[in-house]
Amino acid sequence: MRRSAVLLLFSLLPATGIIAQDTAILLKPERVFDGETMHTNWAVLVKQHQIIAVGEAASIKPEQPFRTIELKGKTLLPGLIEGHSHLLLHPYNETQWDEQVLNESRAERTARAVVHANKTLLAGFTTVRDLGTEGADYDDVGLKTAIEKGIIPGPRMIVATKAIVATGSYGPKLKNTDHPLIRGAAEADGVDALIKETRTQIGNGADLIKVYADYRWGLDSKKPEPTFTLDELKTIVAVTASSGRKVVAHAGSEEGMRRAILAGVSTIEHGDNATAEIFDLMLQHKVGYCATLSASEATSEYDGWKKGSLPEPKKITNKRRAFTLALQKGVTIVFGGDVGVYAHGDNAREMEAMVAYGMKPLDVLKSATSVNADMFGYGNTIGRIRKGLYADLIAVEGDPSVDISLIRKTAMVMKDGTIYLNK
Repeated sequence: MRRSAVLLLFSLLPATGIIAQDTAILLKPERVFDGETMHTNWAVLVKQHQIIAVGEAASIKPEQPFRTIELKGKTLLPGLIEGHSHLLLHPYNETQWDEQVLNESRAERTARAVVHANKTLLAGFTTVRDLGTEGADYDDVGLKTAIEKGIIPGPRMIVATKAIVATGSYGPKLKNTDHPLIRGAAEADGVDALIKETRTQIGNGADLIKVYADYRWGLDSKKPEPTFTLDELKTIVAVTASSGRKVVAHAGSEEGMRRAILAGVSTIEHGDNATAEIFDLMLQHKVGYCATLSASEATSEYDGWKKGSLPEPKKITNKRRAFTLALQKGVTIVFGGDVGVYAHGDNAREMEAMVAYGMKPLDVLKSATSVNADMFGYGNTIGRIRKGLYADLIAVEGDPSVDISLIRKTAMVMKDGTIYLNK
């Protein structure tokens, strides 16, 4: 009874960093997934912020003093990396996107984001690539800073700030155009304006640039159409690359994807209407594919679709077809669910969807760790259990390479050598 009460109390508390490492910690799980391969009889030694030893348990001889954490029956993994998040949004079945952007104050949205960050971390996602504040200016930079300073608990953040859209292509939109509107992203057009906006976002803290290569702005409001020209996209990529950063592209149309790939973006987000030719082009240019399967499922459910009892809507069928084709072609699959469309902390939903759509559980684990780290440019610090990398580690019950849903059974979360969850 006493243990149950303690665990219940702990579950109600925000992550606070309950152990700051002054001494080494030896982690002894049943198995270790190092970001690429599953191992048995391995142990991991952590001191302060780093992994200082990993390998066969018998070969690791810790210096004194050290503490041992037994993780019997558990798998130790690198901290998971969410590849497509919006911490400043919350599920659309709670409040529609337009309403959030127009009618929720930035103070409210930031307060929500603090809660979202905490839930994300406790779910085992120690890093997020946050792809746009959706009308909340540069508040993702402030959130990231607060986490880095230890003011609030949360994952490492790779932030895109405002994102860039072509004028008139993005929302919110009102029938009465006399009203000035908060836009969900920064509008810019032409070489000079795009150079300035890209540099402005970088100067204000963007770790990467997100561009909307297409959007639903054509005569058919349900169909995405290209927004920027190829030369405009090349300008954004060139300016961003000169700072050592990457560009990611929201794109769903075949032509929008083609232009983005040829311009040199690092990943395509969504890609619902990708064809064999588009995936061949992605392979040629080493562009990753972040399918965001769960966002499409979530919005379909909000529209009345009952998964498992009603036929799949067209957009789900398109998503399944595209994802299956990407797997067949061998395109690099970036894990990311577009969290914020659905609940933060439920990030594992995308991992389960990837398996349901045909990806092997072990490959999903790779996608959410080493693949994402490499694709995002952080492979020398996170995404693997390797000596010298940051001590971002999680433990889950059982073997998620056999049953991906076990990734939800988080038993330990360590970020930067500090344990936020240990049960």
